[in-house]
Amino acid sequence: MQYEDFRREYHGGALTRDMLDDNPVEQLQRWLEQAVHSDDLRDPTGMVLCTIDPDGRPWQRIVLLKDLDQRGLVFYTNYSSRKAAAIDANPRVSLLFPWNDIDRQVIVGGVAQKLSAAESAHYFLSRPRESQLAAWASQQSRPMSARKLLLQQLGAMRKKFGDGEIPLPDFWGGYRVVPDNFEFWQGNEHRLHDRFAYALLTGGTWTIEQLQP
Repeated sequence: MQYEDFRREYHGGALTRDMLDDNPVEQLQRWLEQAVHSDDLRDPTGMVLCTIDPDGRPWQRIVLLKDLDQRGLVFYTNYSSRKAAAIDANPRVSLLFPWNDIDRQVIVGGVAQKLSAAESAHYFLSRPRESQLAAWASQQSRPMSARKLLLQQLGAMRKKFGDGEIPLPDFWGGYRVVPDNFEFWQGNEHRLHDRFAYALLTGGTWTIEQLQP
């Protein structure tokens, strides 16, 4: 296959300034609502998190959005993971919602801040029991010689907690990305895509400008 020959046209429709909310969080919530109800997206809350590690190397992975309000965007992870180590070294991150199947993307830039233990516990206790056990069993990002060892750790956690309540691990919790810039991308015909960038000003107001594709 010649990858250079693979292409398609974008028919998602136009995006104009008058269609945008003055507040980018409200605009993102609007698009998220549409994405969640789209039959074409399997993981509408999936977002690509980009961090810079202590050696200055960018790294990306998909995490799931678990909360969104005017304070920012929330996801959860193991605080001993590769992403957490990168955030400790440089809390500036970016997020990307890759809604290719509906010809949309949203980029969010900001600073990642740890949630309080109470906030993390509130979410952790709402997770399915097997997901709670998995959080205890996995030493995220660390090497392992065989998957069976991970399953053994999971079995040990099942035995440890029995039928009782599973507490929040002290090495697991959430981050809130406090945003200071957004870009909304709408695919359009002939690669003449529509792009609008929001930037946060001192005082909490947002500017909006249209970018060339």
